[in-house]
Amino acid sequence: MARGNDWAWCPTCRGRLAHVARGGRPRPTCAACGFVFFANPGVGAAAVVRNTAGRVLLVQRAPDQHGAGAWCFPCGFVEWGEDVRAAAAREAHEEARVEVTVGEVLQVASNFHDPEKPTVGIWFAAELVDPQATPVAGDDAVAVGWFDPSEPPPLAFPTDATLLARLARGG
Repeated sequence: MARGNDWAWCPTCRGRLAHVARGGRPRPTCAACGFVFFANPGVGAAAVVRNTAGRVLLVQRAPDQHGAGAWCFPCGFVEWGEDVRAAAAREAHEEARVEVTVGEVLQVASNFHDPEKPTVGIWFAAELVDPQATPVAGDDAVAVGWFDPSEPPPLAFPTDATLLARLARGG
């Protein structure tokens, strides 16, 4: 069941919500004020940084993060009002302490690894502003490393595996 479908009271006027079919799905709807809850996925952005040897920068997830101990591209949720490319650059800085220039979109995918919080992820090619910069684990990460896309460590997200396999094939 989509998040929010278990709501009983309207967050706007505190009226009772009933499930009314809209767009082919039952949605919590308030008869008093007209509020309709649409359970939409969050949006995430990831920075895909490659070095001159073709290795990719991955971060190891902290114990309090989904997929703790596994690895992923520097990534996170896009903040309200934040440009999606700026979010990818911010995440690279927060998780790997590197400044990047964000380029083209490499992948867009739906993520269902957390059924309570589905997301749409956007992976961007990114280049280090300073090619000599040394990544260091930051927020939400306990380690950073450069990996051959064909031999990644255990991954936190299945959609990262899809992109890594494509990169390994030269895509």
